[in-house]
Amino acid sequence: MEFKDLVKHRYSCKQYSDRKLEPEKLEAILEAGRWAPTAKNQQVQRIYVLQSEEALAIVDKVTPCRYGATTVLAVAYDINDVYTYLGDRYNSGAEDVTIVATHMMLAAANEGVDSCWLNRFNPDELAKELKLPENQRIVILMDLGYAAEGAGPLPNHHSRKPLSETVTYL
Repeated sequence: MEFKDLVKHRYSCKQYSDRKLEPEKLEAILEAGRWAPTAKNQQVQRIYVLQSEEALAIVDKVTPCRYGATTVLAVAYDINDVYTYLGDRYNSGAEDVTIVATHMMLAAANEGVDSCWLNRFNPDELAKELKLPENQRIVILMDLGYAAEGAGPLPNHHSRKPLSETVTYL
């Protein structure tokens, strides 16, 4: 599929079948994240693959948004290994993870795997439940799997503002 078609047709799946994700497809998705650019190429991302009944039960405890996905990625970064911007006010952790997650989401679509970017959860609660090291900051959860029969994009999925409303040339 052409890239422009892939990005237009990929949508946030909110209803998954119980079909398991094939290991080779998961590896391709994770590999796309590995190749994502990060600040100073520090590669601060830490990706937790949640597939066990216990791990998925934890996801269900912290968010109503798993939608039956058989695999969930918790995408985090190491707070001790980030690039700090001039002024010491911001660091690259969240943006690095966002770039990595976007690469994985698009790779999933390329592999025929549906996804949903989740941010309706308490990251600190999830990290505690998963018993992650204190230096790990979860930024997003990403559902991965195959859409259930009849699932599809939200009605407003293809609605986009014109570039004139979102881009300014200076």
